[in-house]
Amino acid sequence: MTIKRIVVIGPESTGKSSLCKKLAAHFETIWCPEYAREYLTKNGKAYNYDDLLKIAQEQLLLEDKYANNIIHKEGNPILFVDTDMYVMKVWCEYVFQKCHHFILEAISSRKYDLYLLCNVDLPWIQDELREYPDDAPRKELFQIYKDLLINQSVPWTIISGSFEEREKAAIEAVNKLLNQ
Repeated sequence: MTIKRIVVIGPESTGKSSLCKKLAAHFETIWCPEYAREYLTKNGKAYNYDDLLKIAQEQLLLEDKYANNIIHKEGNPILFVDTDMYVMKVWCEYVFQKCHHFILEAISSRKYDLYLLCNVDLPWIQDELREYPDDAPRKELFQIYKDLLINQSVPWTIISGSFEEREKAAIEAVNKLLNQ
């Protein structure tokens, strides 16, 4: 069985997790959460460069676990992924101005079918793990993600607007992929 892997990426507080949940429900499948939330909740908000490598490694293991679960269940062979190694690359470089080779190698070796890039046009929602509430860094990070996606070969689309508009646009993008 070939699993379609669709990654939802973007800056903090852009509705990635909510969108993954809604898409998984709509397409009657599952989604892989962002491991960083679990790690930082358990280990504290203060992190270092090496913590990002641990988070990246665990994110890939978690994604593989969820993909394996799809193989063994009935339904649509689609996995929605909240965060991938592009997110880890941006996080490493934005905070520490360098990136682990493991992350760069994973970017070149892992294959995805579609990226949904969440825009920063939703209001910022504070939580204990988020770092960049100001518009300038959020817009800068969005542009970094957009530049990464422009320079790779996997189809991608920008997801903007209200939660309802995002869901509708994302469903249309996924349907377009599935009908190719």
